[in-house]
Amino acid sequence: MEIIGNGVDIIQNSRIKKLIRNKKFILRVFSKNEINESKKTKNKANFFAKRFAAKEAFVKSIGLGFRKGINLKDIYVRKDKLGKPNIVLNNKVKKILSKKFSSNRLKIFLSLSDEKDYSIAYVILNKK
Repeated sequence: MEIIGNGVDIIQNSRIKKLIRNKKFILRVFSKNEINESKKTKNKANFFAKRFAAKEAFVKSIGLGFRKGINLKDIYVRKDKLGKPNIVLNNKVKKILSKKFSSNRLKIFLSLSDEKDYSIAYVILNKK
């Protein structure tokens, strides 16, 4: 596998805590699945902060940022049965990546972490 991109983002949890008081923010930034999953957690600020950081780190890893029509809601962060975080992309973003990297065979690695004050996400993008 060849590394073709990486991205990192860190965010202050208190910033997200203020923003998620506004339901419009949540609906504009997070997928329905992420919103539903947030209902299972007590610390919603850290939950949403890690996902926000993951979306930012991902667009940094592809070298586009939020351009070419990519929105925050196009990127969904979920955990597998063992708790490992994964990034799921909608078809629009998959097409953009396929065109940019001339491949449909990409692997996204995501690591999330949080502390009291900050959340961080790191993404590595590989071409299979």
